[in-house]
Amino acid sequence: MNIGYQYIILIIAGMAGIIWGLPAAHRLKSPYDIGAALAALAGVVVTTLGVLLTFIPNFFR
Repeated sequence: MNIGYQYIILIIAGMAGIIWGLPAAHRLKSPYDIGAALAALAGVVVTTLGVLLTFIPNFFR
């Protein structure tokens, strides 16, 4: 089983976006809360992509 260790940084960056974005989306005033919510959504996407590419490195080939 090949593991793409170079994609672990995507998981870390995505989790950072989620950890910052979720509380900030509720704490910040409008319109800044929209940016925080989008950061949390991007974190979910990047984390999912990182997990996928880490455990199935040739998924998109």
